[in-house]
Amino acid sequence: MFYFSHPSSLEHDPRLGLPGHPEQPDRLRAIEAALAERDWLGWERREAPAASEEELMLVHSREHVERIRELCRSGGGAIDADTFGGERSYEAARHAAGGACAMVRALLAGEAAVGFSALRPPGHHAEPERAMGFCLFDNVAVAAALAIAELGLERVFILDWDVHHGNGTAEIFRRRGDVLFASIHQGGIFPGTGVRGDVGSGPGEGYTINLPVPAGSEEALWLSLLEDVVFPAAARFEPQLALISAGFDAHREDPLAECRLEASSFGRMAAVARQAADAWGAPIGAVLEGGYAPAALAESMVATMNGLGDGAG
Repeated sequence: MFYFSHPSSLEHDPRLGLPGHPEQPDRLRAIEAALAERDWLGWERREAPAASEEELMLVHSREHVERIRELCRSGGGAIDADTFGGERSYEAARHAAGGACAMVRALLAGEAAVGFSALRPPGHHAEPERAMGFCLFDNVAVAAALAIAELGLERVFILDWDVHHGNGTAEIFRRRGDVLFASIHQGGIFPGTGVRGDVGSGPGEGYTINLPVPAGSEEALWLSLLEDVVFPAAARFEPQLALISAGFDAHREDPLAECRLEASSFGRMAAVARQAADAWGAPIGAVLEGGYAPAALAESMVATMNGLGDGAG
């Protein structure tokens, strides 16, 4: 079991341009303090490399990559009301994508059956030509595309349990049948996408599963959607790799949404995801997305890593 991280994740700080921004370095500090207290749960720590620009361009346009690079090199600034790039943000974002790629390489080389890439900024809102929703590059999408383009896979499954719809990942793979994307998210909140009737388009029709849930939704609903809808569809897809966009903002304490999961809920979802992946014969890796109540985020990460590690929650 590998845990990927890099010091650059602490150097990206949207508060420099957007005071009070919730996606801040203290999120990661809380996670790693909790893990350090528990001897990292026995996981092997690895330093995340930086993704190359060619790897980023597996899912993003050259113009988008260059735009983010030049914004940061010129001193940084706000991209929109929610999204900021500072002087060190480009390097942080490259390492965030690179950690996901390194995790996938390790998983597919058979070095481990489980991994977690815990870097920031998050990624699942970044579209092919647009940074948004705190995200500069779509880390999980880069890793999935790498697995297919360079590592010989034919089918990758992505489960997104962040409370906000992963619009970037959905758009990147909208017209592709080699990536099955499933998202459970609170309906009616940012970014306003992910309606149940959106199932992909063209060659990708049927390879997107959107499951919006109402405010106040608790663990029982999320688990039932996984067990009754998502995992049966994934089993039919026969994935060779499973990836989780692991956001923790569906926790009851999170300030940006209104679902009611507990830290233990994420552990149970992780455990059933690990059991499903084992049944498919696929390694499984998670990539950090949201979660903006640091203490709850840290507890949820510990529970998730325990669930992934032993399948027991």
